[in-house]
Order: sequence, then structure tokens, then C-alpha cells
Amino acid sequence: MAEKEYIIPYSEDARKRHYHKTTRGKVLKFMVQLEVKYEGNWKEVVRYDCAHGYAHRDSYNLRGKHTKENLYLRFEDALNLADDDIDDNWEIYKDRFLEGGSP
Repeated sequence: MAEKEYIIPYSEDARKRHYHKTTRGKVLKFMVQLEVKYEGNWKEVVRYDCAHGYAHRDSYNLRGKHTKENLYLRFEDALNLADDDIDDNWEIYKDRFLEGGSP
């Protein structure tokens, strides 16, 4: 089994946290989330994971409330989607979050 975990900074107040565990090329677990620093603390903005046994996306607001969206994807495909989506849209998600909305 292989595990990878890393953080990619986008700016002083935005970063991507990435984790995945594989065996023989198959993704067993994953979590990719955008975090924004707000009032000195890192807050989750959008998170892709498989914590409940299925690939889904959680979108958060400033109060910590979130919505869950089932992705109906294999873990491998959801992991690729998560990385690409956050890489491509982190600034939009950050701005919406800081304005009080959800990404």
C-alpha cells in the first residue's frame, strides 16, 4: 500500500490539502480540499472525499455549514476530478466563501 499526503500553497491565504491511499494502483481512500485562512484559522471551503463509502463533495460556508453532493464516480475518477477542479477554480471558490456563500 502507498500513501501520499501533501499541501500545495496557492497564495498566503489559500492552499490545497491532498491525501490518497492506493494498493496496486487502485485508490482505497482519498481526500482533497481547498482551505482558506480566515481570521487566522484555516477553514475548509470545498472537500472531495470518500469518508462515507462513496465519492462526494462537501461545500462549506463561513459558518461551517455544508452541503453534500454525491459524485457517482469511482474513487480514481473522483480523485482526478477533485485535483483538477480545485486547481482550476480555487480563486472563485475562495472569493465566494469569503463573500459568505458556498463554492
